[in-house]
Amino acid sequence: MSDTRRLHSAGTTLLERARELRPLIESEADAAEARGRLTTPVVDALHEAGLFGVWVPAPLGGAESSPRELIAVFEALSYADPSTGWVVMATTLENGTAGAYLGDDAVERMFAGPRMPLVAGQGTRPGTAVREDGGFRLSGRWSFASGMRHAQYAHSLGAVEGSDEVRIFITPMDDVKMLGNWDVLGLRATGSIDYSIDGAFVPESQSHVFTQDEPLRGGALYRLGLVDQALIAHSGWALGVGRRLLDELVRHAGARAGRPGQLAAGDTFHTGFARTEAAFRAARALVHETWDDVERTLDAGRMLDVRQETMVRLALNHVTSTVAEVARFVFASGGTSALRDGLVQRLFRDVHAGSAHITSGPQVLQECGRELAGLAPGESWEVFGLKA
Repeated sequence: MSDTRRLHSAGTTLLERARELRPLIESEADAAEARGRLTTPVVDALHEAGLFGVWVPAPLGGAESSPRELIAVFEALSYADPSTGWVVMATTLENGTAGAYLGDDAVERMFAGPRMPLVAGQGTRPGTAVREDGGFRLSGRWSFASGMRHAQYAHSLGAVEGSDEVRIFITPMDDVKMLGNWDVLGLRATGSIDYSIDGAFVPESQSHVFTQDEPLRGGALYRLGLVDQALIAHSGWALGVGRRLLDELVRHAGARAGRPGQLAAGDTFHTGFARTEAAFRAARALVHETWDDVERTLDAGRMLDVRQETMVRLALNHVTSTVAEVARFVFASGGTSALRDGLVQRLFRDVHAGSAHITSGPQVLQECGRELAGLAPGESWEVFGLKA
């Protein structure tokens, strides 16, 4: 039966709505940064536009967008404001996978309301789960819970005591202690705080195996598993922020054209801009080429092979490092306008915060190189490393 699953296409409606929200998102960005969370008008508008359902399985009333549709939506939101794009990509990844993988009882509770539930948390360093009749007792401390201040549920990784099993646990916010320590250089409005859980009971239906790639609801998108779906989110984010940086530099240079000694008159700047634009467009093309190939594979009812797993990791790693270089070029070219508090400075800070994410780390790039060079025969991807 699983072999008959196909990709669901949501069309362009949500992308158009994301673009329409740009003026509101931009007007609220400074206030969001100051508060360390998105503002209520933006969160309400995202709900009303249906954007928090972009990843949710269609049987639950979500859009269940394809990978390239998701990338486009996150690109548009991140272009308007990197923190907004980041919060939406993180929470929708987690409410989408919850809808696809959790048991019926949990899904009925979570998706019964008039709004899509928001789920936030951390899926890398695990807490500890102890089996108990009907479920688990979960304890631990987790970091970087993007969107936690807007969420109704936490998504937390836990290692099951006495076994090799690692699971994702979904708990209501009443079970969560938010530690409120998000004091950072960039992506300030994401509110990616640390949190802890102390012995909360989690019913079996509110958890799933971390590596689950056969959905209980929805189509082929969810056969990617949690990790590969996260790569979609971060790829769209990088594309949106990179394009916005270059567009802001175009506006900056154009506003000063014709003035003696200005940036726009320099041959060195012209050459540097051409190279930076080309590098960004090439990285963007690799992202789209890679996910186009993935979509064809999924729609044919197949799973990704090792090389495709390598390429989705490489495409994200490459576009992220490229956007970091774009940010450095734009910041250096912006002169005192970039140095002062303002949009370019915020974009620069946000890019360097986002590029520190584990999905784009140096270990991933090393492993990609090893596989591409033919030096990992018989190995397959387990999260961010290759193993026999």
